[in-house]
Amino acid sequence: MRTLDGRNRNSRRVFWTGFALLALLFAKSASSQTDADLNYANAIASPVRTDADRKADAGRKPLEFLRFTRIEPGMRVLDLSAGAGYTTQLLALATGATGHILAQTPQASAKLQQRLADHPQPNISLVLRSYDEPVPPDVTGLDLVTIVLSYHDIAYLPVDRAKMDRALFAALRPGGHLVIIDHSARDGSGASDSKTLHRIDEALVRKELEGVGFRLEEESNFLRNPADPRDHAFFDTNIVTDKFALRFVK
Repeated sequence: MRTLDGRNRNSRRVFWTGFALLALLFAKSASSQTDADLNYANAIASPVRTDADRKADAGRKPLEFLRFTRIEPGMRVLDLSAGAGYTTQLLALATGATGHILAQTPQASAKLQQRLADHPQPNISLVLRSYDEPVPPDVTGLDLVTIVLSYHDIAYLPVDRAKMDRALFAALRPGGHLVIIDHSARDGSGASDSKTLHRIDEALVRKELEGVGFRLEEESNFLRNPADPRDHAFFDTNIVTDKFALRFVK
């Protein structure tokens, strides 16, 4: 009987020890998420962001976007096709002074140049390179690559997308991520609507990125709109376009 009681006591001890460890891990995870959200909220509220940025926030959902990227202070990031710099600046604010954002574009737009001139941020570097060779040769070990609302544009340009995607894969560290968001085209349409409707088929994007070695880690519905018939360009419709959000890992 003493042996049985001893076993019971040991079993209870193991159970409560395991329970305590799980509770500690949950508490640490919750604390980490709270710290991350505070960092993201501060980035979104930064006074260096423009009025146009804040107007765009309603449709672009920056908090959900930053959560999906899992960006942290100190990360090294490439923002492909930086455009007007909305994403570039948001990422730079989230990764902080110890991080570094490479804002890639073949030619800097007037809005991007104005943004960088109005509020110079030492942790942003403008990278003027083609899409075929988007990463400087000395850049390796990146933590994150983002392609936001622009893969469809690249799809109708004379760009070797497989070469581009391989370059992005090579520039990431093992375990690094690529996050891509774009306007959804009709299923099975491939890149046929990329120039006319400024949309691209999600299945094609997945196929191309997985074809160079990326593995899909997670997809999110935070920008989805099932009511979108996907037959108009984002600038030629009265409804919010359906957008896919995919996070790949190397």
